[in-house]
Amino acid sequence: MTTETNISSLATLEYIAYIDDNGQLPEQFQSKIGVYGIFNQEKVLQFVGYSRDVYLSLKQHLVRQPQNCYWVKVQTIERPSRAVLENIENAWIAENNSVPLGNAEQKEKWTQPIDAKAVMTPEEQANYQNPLIDDMAQVKIIKNVARRVEAEILEVLQARGLRLQIRFNPKFKEEGLLDLK
Repeated sequence: MTTETNISSLATLEYIAYIDDNGQLPEQFQSKIGVYGIFNQEKVLQFVGYSRDVYLSLKQHLVRQPQNCYWVKVQTIERPSRAVLENIENAWIAENNSVPLGNAEQKEKWTQPIDAKAVMTPEEQANYQNPLIDDMAQVKIIKNVARRVEAEILEVLQARGLRLQIRFNPKFKEEGLLDLK
């Protein structure tokens, strides 16, 4: 049994504002299966991905890479098929004539939780590595770093006009990771 899905050329799809005039993400993609291309402010392709819920994935990418998420192009499909999704993703990357940074050396920044430990200040690092503090104190330092990074991200998103409530998973903060709930 074969199911044929027409692959839309990336060039033929319309640009959709990542954050609309009401400060919301494109809600028409909630619970939709599809492939999406994310573009920066200059409409340069940054990342191509696919998801069983395009809206949730777009939200996650916005939090991880707010400086690179200004425009999106999406092709939805009716039935989940990894093969179809991967074919569309590969076709779009080929059409782009180069692999977007988000699908190459920056892939982790687009697809993995934010590691707050990577952006610790020298003072936070010194406190964290102090041999006189115990594990509980280290966890507290890491949580505070994660809260600082979270506040910085939310500030950037608010400056961009986002009115959507963003909630990070509190359990991950103890590990210094930020991921949406």
